Amino acid sequence: MTATDTFVEFVDHLTEALDDHEATGEELATRLHFSRYHFDRMIRSVAGEPPSTLRRRVLLERAAYRMISTKVPLIDIAVEAGYGSHEAFTRAFAKAYGRPPSGWRRSPGHIQIAAPSGVHFHPPGSLRLPARDKVSSMDLLTKMVEHHVWLTGEMVRLAERLADEKLDQRIGLAVDEDEQTIRSLLSRLIGQMGMWNAAMASRDYDWSLEEHESLTSMRTRLAEEGPTYLGHVRDVVADGRLDDTFVDATCEQPEVYTYGGMIAHVLTFAAHRRTLVALALDSHGVTELGWGDPMKWVAQPTG
Repeated sequence: MTATDTFVEFVDHLTEALDDHEATGEELATRLHFSRYHFDRMIRSVAGEPPSTLRRRVLLERAAYRMISTKVPLIDIAVEAGYGSHEAFTRAFAKAYGRPPSGWRRSPGHIQIAAPSGVHFHPPGSLRLPARDKVSSMDLLTKMVEHHVWLTGEMVRLAERLADEKLDQRIGLAVDEDEQTIRSLLSRLIGQMGMWNAAMASRDYDWSLEEHESLTSMRTRLAEEGPTYLGHVRDVVADGRLDDTFVDATCEQPEVYTYGGMIAHVLTFAAHRRTLVALALDSHGVTELGWGDPMKWVAQPTG
């Protein structure tokens, strides 16, 4: 068995026994059939950190997730993380995150603590091992987002041919509770990307921008929000971080999302809204985009 195999086995064991705070380093090494000395050296050689340090870090990451996803008292979270007192937990958490638990809970940031191993707590209750769970090539996903940004721009361009009464004509089939029009749907398509850009930057999104927005404003916003959102997608895909998490602290109750889940959410609801716009444009004689089908776009070579 190689050192990497042993590390994989260690991570598997750690996932199953994360709450076994009574187990000593010697006991853990024995379970994997090594002396404590050789076990620590082997894990450090692969992970870049001792097994005890990796375990404490993962427990702190889980504690950070608990603070966002639950209203459990901090002392209970501290005990769950293996700390015997609130003071000890506060010192360890503040050292890792730069803020004490109470302050971080009010204004959370990224859950993952930088680590050479790339092993992190993955909500709701597992560990992520890059060597096994890394997502394979996702060029298709990137191209779909590129198509979405392009098609939204084309829809805004073609909508300029319509008078205001047609832009503001109600569309019967709606995805949201609010009344849907070509104008409101185009504004929301851009705003959806802007909203997630804001969430990933831990800043508030200005919803007032979508109140009867002009097409000129839409073009300006899309020129900023589209490339910014696409940049996030390209970076995440290139780094194989689709299953990494980020915190949307702009919600009334902060939420934890994966990048992959967020991208899938955007593309799902964007496809519905784009279809409504395409049908509405067609009803007004603007037929150039058809259904806005990404089939040919995705098939084109990158370059």
